[in-house]
Amino acid sequence: MADQTISTALPPRVAIVYGSPSDAQTMSKAGATLERFGVPYEQVSLSAHRAPHALARYVGELRTRGIAVVIAGAGLAAALPGAVAALTTLPVIGVPISGGALDGMDALLAIAQMPPGVPVATVGLNNSTNAAVLATQILALSDPDLRILLTAFKDDFEKAAAAGLAEMLPPSG
Repeated sequence: MADQTISTALPPRVAIVYGSPSDAQTMSKAGATLERFGVPYEQVSLSAHRAPHALARYVGELRTRGIAVVIAGAGLAAALPGAVAALTTLPVIGVPISGGALDGMDALLAIAQMPPGVPVATVGLNNSTNAAVLATQILALSDPDLRILLTAFKDDFEKAAAAGLAEMLPPSG
């Protein structure tokens, strides 16, 4: 288990978990987005299939360590997000990772089709960036400073989109 906590003076608030070291590149975008908002996080590679007891121990300790949201990425059968959600009452955001014969559609459906009582918020294929934005929005419910950063992010996002649209329009006059 390769555990990495991003160095900050604050304890991590978000856990990024993925099923295989090969998923690290896709999931790194979540970390980069959380860093943009100044949200401390940790990341770990733990397989729901190959290390179920280690996963259960890890998830069981999250709340006591101050983790408030979990981002869980997995491909193929994509059991990890659901397994995490079954083991905690913390919000879990699933990131389906493309690959295999069905190129991620199996992972998308496995994460989105959770049984009643075991919800996993699901983002698009490989979209760990959106998972991190959603995690930040959840944290911002009780953090006014983070809410201000999110508002600025959304405003900048809209301005960039509007500027791009303006470049596509013919000159007026």
